Amino acid sequence: MTYCVGMIVEKGLVLMSDTRTNSGVDNISVFRKMFHWQVPGDRIITVMTAGNLATTQAVVSQLEERTKEPDQRDNVLLQSPTMFQVASEIGKLVRNTIAERQRTNGERGKGRFTASIIVAGQIAGMEPRLFMVYPEGNFIEASADTPFFQIGETKYGRPIILRAYDRSMSMEDAVKLLTVSFDSTLKANLSVGLPLDLMVIERDQFEVTHERRIAHDDPYFQAISSNWGDALRTAFHSLPDYSFFSDHEDD
Repeated sequence: MTYCVGMIVEKGLVLMSDTRTNSGVDNISVFRKMFHWQVPGDRIITVMTAGNLATTQAVVSQLEERTKEPDQRDNVLLQSPTMFQVASEIGKLVRNTIAERQRTNGERGKGRFTASIIVAGQIAGMEPRLFMVYPEGNFIEASADTPFFQIGETKYGRPIILRAYDRSMSMEDAVKLLTVSFDSTLKANLSVGLPLDLMVIERDQFEVTHERRIAHDDPYFQAISSNWGDALRTAFHSLPDYSFFSDHEDD
């Protein structure tokens, strides 16, 4: 399983992904799920992947190959004029890759090959943008009503983001919020695991502002995990007590 989150705030984009993949409890590995490409002063594009590992790696490999061929006309990452077109072309690539693998494997491969991708970035002269691409190749864009996207194991880390997100929050607070979201997911689901990859992209910089791999012994993550647990217990005990004996009995 996987957990990846992309969030857009006023100051830019904050992205985080786990690195665990598994084919059963006895076959657990670490694979990067976050990849980025940039042209200084012009654009930065980041993708995060979830789904069948062979499928997502095939999509990323094809994107990598295109960036190595600057004269190629359909170089989606380096030449597309808008992020919308970037997301559209990545969607086509996802759909075609899945269709090819299912066709090659026949009935045996039906439903086994899937991929969801978060696409984030900015092109000069335009706003930072965030998209979620589905296995069918279609996609949606983040908005004021939906300012973040999750893929993979989403349910455990979603409540904290919904309660604490503020579009005007600092990049540092956005990182803290995602760290709490990932800690909650890690506590609830063993198929999501450390290390985590973090990337911060500040508006109009067209380069990675901050990048970090958060390992098991990371002091900040350990502090967040411990303090968040203590804060939850304190908040729980501060809530009004429930009584089996109501002050106002029904007539």
